[in-house]
Amino acid sequence: MFKAEAFSPHVTLAASLIAHAAEGDDGSHDLAHILRVFRNAMRIHAGEGGDGRILAAAVLLHDCVAVEKNSPLRAKASALAAEKASVILAELGWSAADIGAVAHAVTAHSFSAGVTPRTIEAKILQDADRLDAIGMVGVARCFYIGGRMGSGLYDPFDPAATNRPLDDKRYAIDHFQTKLFKLAEGFQTETGRRLAAARDQSLRDFLSAFMEEI
Repeated sequence: MFKAEAFSPHVTLAASLIAHAAEGDDGSHDLAHILRVFRNAMRIHAGEGGDGRILAAAVLLHDCVAVEKNSPLRAKASALAAEKASVILAELGWSAADIGAVAHAVTAHSFSAGVTPRTIEAKILQDADRLDAIGMVGVARCFYIGGRMGSGLYDPFDPAATNRPLDDKRYAIDHFQTKLFKLAEGFQTETGRRLAAARDQSLRDFLSAFMEEI
């Protein structure tokens, strides 16, 4: 059951936008993900500033268009979400300037899009979303997505890819090296970088323990 109070202090805004927040059946981009990113964003916002209303709207709508990881449209997912978010906010009477600020943050949050965030709200959203891709939640999401895409856990004969190219489409564990370990280097805010460092270490500790067990 959706509880708007979970999105305090933006309860009214959440109540008006939550119906659009998560599209499809992807458990790595569901309402739980939206709430985790919101909490990350509010924590970073407390240290970095910015417009809380713009930021909250961008968080709530950043995944309002669902595109699977293996879709050829994946790199355009955030742009498509920004377009849809703009329509939603216009229908709610938001100003063109505020809609543009939300749309930029939504567009720039995506790793695949490769768009540089220009505003503090866009930087915070990008950091908040990437925090959810590392740490223990990031581990869970990595294997969830791997299963969803039909990947194996690891190459049983060369799990560390010592003598083969990394291939995270075939082996979920390869995603740690192809993407997840790179994320902590690209955080935009000081608060985000501090939070990312701890989660990045958790990610590396997990991979070490995993390799030891197999």
